Amino acid sequence: MESEIQRKPRILCLHGFRTSAEILKKLVLRWPASVLDKLDLVFLDGPFPAQGKSEVEGIFDPPYYEWFQDNEDFSEYTNFEECLAYIEDYMIKNGPFDGFLGFSQGAVLSAAFPGMQRDGVALTKVPKIKFLILISGAKFGGAKFGHHKLTVTAFSSPLECPSLHFIGENDFLKPESIVLVESFVDPVVICHPKGHTVPKPDEKNTELMLGFIVKIQKMMPTVEEQSCSNAN
Repeated sequence: MESEIQRKPRILCLHGFRTSAEILKKLVLRWPASVLDKLDLVFLDGPFPAQGKSEVEGIFDPPYYEWFQDNEDFSEYTNFEECLAYIEDYMIKNGPFDGFLGFSQGAVLSAAFPGMQRDGVALTKVPKIKFLILISGAKFGGAKFGHHKLTVTAFSSPLECPSLHFIGENDFLKPESIVLVESFVDPVVICHPKGHTVPKPDEKNTELMLGFIVKIQKMMPTVEEQSCSNAN
């Protein structure tokens, strides 16, 4: 019956610094079909063309984008509020979205969203974020990334938003990713042997991913419930 059909979690996917939606899509689509078939993934380009050389030149084709800009020691950010407005506008026009998947700069940004939304400083016009998938993530206010004025209290209390974290053994952001995990109440952590990349999960990690998906699917409205919500 339609009323019992579970809707796929709809996820807005945010790519890394000076890459693109297309690049992240190519990497994520290497995941097993058993995972991908359960998710509705939407990949978005950052609002700003890359303002310098991309680390993936020669590996992936341009164009490349970035979500915002920062200075050398990551203590000041430019176009951060413009970035938030861009993402929220996209969500309003193309949503609803249930959660975020972020890689690198996209993961740093995504990780701050639940706290900023809770504090009423970002994503106030869209539904509450239900979960996060963070790959090579870090947090504002950690050892590497300073705070923007809007993120100051984003991690002031433990985040109850369900989260799935990918941490690479050879990733330069590994220490920051570990610290980020500690900001969440009930994180699921997948460790992999690679570096700063979107890993292709082995059988064990695929099972962890499927377990997380089952958990978040229980939070999703059925097709009938969604239809009633849209009608209202």
